[in-house]
Amino acid sequence: MVERDVEREYSVGDFAAKLRRLADALEAGKPFRIQIAGERFTVPKNAQVSVEHERGDDEEEVEFQVKWSLADAGEEPEDDSEV
Repeated sequence: MVERDVEREYSVGDFAAKLRRLADALEAGKPFRIQIAGERFTVPKNAQVSVEHERGDDEEEVEFQVKWSLADAGEEPEDDSEV
C-alpha cells in the first residue's frame, strides 16, 4: 500500500454532516465506509479516536483523529460517503 497524506476543506455544513455520520457509526459500534480523494476505505468499529490541539505563533489547530490497524480494516459497513 502506498503512503499518502491528503487534506481537503469543506463547508461547515458538509463537515458537520460527515462528522455526524462517523460519530453515529462509532457510537453504534459499526464500521464506517468513506471515500477521500478517490480512495474508498473502511474505518473499523474499534478505531481509536483522539483530539489534538496545536498552537503556534500565529495560529491554533484542533484535529479530530481516528486511527486503526490495517489488520482491523476488513469489516464491511452499511453506508459510505465521499469526503
